[in-house]
Amino acid sequence: MDLNIRKAIYANISNNDQEQLEATIVDAINNGEEKMLPGLGVLFELIWNHSDEEEKKEMISSLETGIQTDL
Repeated sequence: MDLNIRKAIYANISNNDQEQLEATIVDAINNGEEKMLPGLGVLFELIWNHSDEEEKKEMISSLETGIQTDL
């Protein structure tokens, strides 16, 4: 079975506007199901690949703060 998660995620969100994208992210996080993690990973990959170096540094800083706060 050849399942391409990226292509499936892209197909599912390709026509979504900003509100729908936000709702998808919030729902996945609030739901807390492990099966949602690959989709969030694909969304993060899209964000990362379309961010400049300063935005990437901000994301890493936010991630570091979140880890230190939540653990």
